[in-house]
Amino acid sequence: MSYDAIIIGAGGAGLFCAGIAGQRGRRVLLLDHAASPGEKIRISGGGRCNFTNLHAGPGDFLSQNPHFAKSALKRFTQQDFIALVDKYGIAWHEKTQGNRNLGQLFCDGSSKQIIQMLLDECEKGGVTLRLSSPVATVSKTDSGFRVQIASADVYEAAQLVIATGGPSIPKMGASGWGYEIARQFDLDIVPPKPALVPFTFDGRDTAKWADMAGVSVEDVEARCGKKAFREALLFTHKGLSGPAVLQISSYWEMQGRHQPVRLNLLPGQDAFALLKTARSEKPKSDLGTVLSALIPKRLAQRIAEIAIVEGRMADQSDARLRAVAAALQDWQFAPGGTEGYAKAEVTLGGVDTDGLSSQTMAAKTVPGLYFIGEVVDVTGHLGGFNFQWAWSSGHACGTAL
Repeated sequence: MSYDAIIIGAGGAGLFCAGIAGQRGRRVLLLDHAASPGEKIRISGGGRCNFTNLHAGPGDFLSQNPHFAKSALKRFTQQDFIALVDKYGIAWHEKTQGNRNLGQLFCDGSSKQIIQMLLDECEKGGVTLRLSSPVATVSKTDSGFRVQIASADVYEAAQLVIATGGPSIPKMGASGWGYEIARQFDLDIVPPKPALVPFTFDGRDTAKWADMAGVSVEDVEARCGKKAFREALLFTHKGLSGPAVLQISSYWEMQGRHQPVRLNLLPGQDAFALLKTARSEKPKSDLGTVLSALIPKRLAQRIAEIAIVEGRMADQSDARLRAVAAALQDWQFAPGGTEGYAKAEVTLGGVDTDGLSSQTMAAKTVPGLYFIGEVVDVTGHLGGFNFQWAWSSGHACGTAL
């Protein structure tokens, strides 16, 4: 059973790449070990699929080579994918926070609409899709590649595309299998790490904060080194989560976990000035009551306890108020770790881009071998950027097959 191209992995990148190559007249076989295609698409965005971001650009991606993604992102943009979604009549909306538009695009209906759209594109290209077909072996031949699946069926093709993602969300069947194939063909791997992942407390912080689980702050700035994100924060039983934390976790991992994460619970405000005003206008109030007007009540009371501030606001010195302001606007949080791949949205690291063509995603030293999507060392921010990389890298490869 011979094809022009075999694509392993029927996630976003694999499906999109297959449809493009098939519609270009290539005979394409798409394999996946799962019983259903696009499982990560299905669960994404709370079941509505955050399929791209209006602001997606090279600066929204982490990689050992920050320039690698530029070519693919430029040649297939978020507007190109939106045009395809519109062509299929899929209604969508942009997520907002207060009066801010976030650029994150979601289906009005179900993420299954995106999966069906990709399957329809594959059908237009005559793509052969085989599910529940885990790959047993991959080998090089004189004319290309031979792939044997667990059922012992053997397929051959001149070109092989690895679109198997990384090990994040293993309950969906995710694994690092694609890295094994890369190593088999002597390609380097940037050590993978969980990304867009909740932090865990160390023992000391567990005692302070674990009972705050469920408390959220809608507008927080999280910073690690020079990078900062301003979004929501959520306390969990194990640590901290929410978009601001997930975003900064990738940078904390990439920088070797050495730097603390600095949290500003009142971004764009002057906490010390607010506290001084409260001391003047509400001298009989206690600190917890004053803070409750600024942040959630449970958190306000806990910060007052930790700051050991007792008595009325009128009794608080400037020095004491400055200390409280620092706790609000420069909380230096040292994560104990993260919740790992089980809760990671994506994987940092992957197939080293030094060994790949940024134009086609082809391995430079192995003719006919390609890597696309999450398996590559390109990791996007939270908010539709990783899907855009799937579409852009899939397009780069699909138009080259």
